[in-house]
Amino acid sequence: MSKKVLVVGGAGYIGAHSCLLLAERGYDPIVFDNLSNGHSEFVQWGPLEIGDIRDRARLDAVLAKHQPDAVMHFAALIEVGESVTNPAAFYDNNVIGTLTLLSATMAAGIDAFVFSSTCATYGLPDRVPMDESHRQTPINPYGRTKLIIEQALKDYSDHKGLRSVMLRYFNAAGADFEGRVGEWHTPETHAIPLAIDAALGRRGSFKVFGSDYDTRDGTCVRDYIHVLDLADAHVRAVDYLLAGGETVALNLGTGTGTTVKELVDTIAAVTQRDFPVEEAARRPGDSTALVANNDKAKAVLGWQPTYDLDAIVRSAWNWHSRTNH
Repeated sequence: MSKKVLVVGGAGYIGAHSCLLLAERGYDPIVFDNLSNGHSEFVQWGPLEIGDIRDRARLDAVLAKHQPDAVMHFAALIEVGESVTNPAAFYDNNVIGTLTLLSATMAAGIDAFVFSSTCATYGLPDRVPMDESHRQTPINPYGRTKLIIEQALKDYSDHKGLRSVMLRYFNAAGADFEGRVGEWHTPETHAIPLAIDAALGRRGSFKVFGSDYDTRDGTCVRDYIHVLDLADAHVRAVDYLLAGGETVALNLGTGTGTTVKELVDTIAAVTQRDFPVEEAARRPGDSTALVANNDKAKAVLGWQPTYDLDAIVRSAWNWHSRTNH
């Protein structure tokens, strides 16, 4: 019989791509989502259970009904700017909600938990590329809420037997190459969809925040990782935990840094469209460079990112140019 995985936040961007790969690899994904940021159209590989992670009774009912072997948790608020203007919402959902989910998971006898974390737990980099031993001093409420849960997961692992893989993403990007699911945020704040929207004429221009950083062309450096490579790591994390793996935190990035200017040039080349680019002031809290050292994920999960920036942009262009998202 297939193993079941409860994918919390599975109607969202990374959760939906993970459901796609879970199904391809013989798992049965069950999506639990309140659809505040997710989309029911993205639930294509298993049932949808509508509910909120702060609702313990609903969680208990869904866990009792489906009896999953593992839980994947993507149901966080993620917008850094919003975390600064409305920190209470982030603590309510990302901390209180996740602790409620963890209590329900343990009460159901499940001991395998995959957590969607972030490189924002590190804060400003002391060194680049960053490995998992880098100090964790987040500079915004979003990063802090994720770090609090990482600390809880370590305590629950040490004292309650809940084993987890904490996956610290760098910059998720791209889409399923067949265009079944893709990046669909409202409002959209990520660089690649915003630039593609400018190339499609859906917005007037693409803004580059800061051109005086200490980088090769003055713009920020980021590590863009294809969403299917992220999804692959999540499925491998379930495999690892169900085979008895111990609690571990892993970076998910390519190890290759791309400047904003290089990103714009790649999008213009792939789409064969020039689009207006505006220079704007630096944003508070933006790091000069964020690049992953991913050696540990390779060693622990046998994971290897397979898609380069060109493939990321091609898949994103395919998705955005065919939809209104």
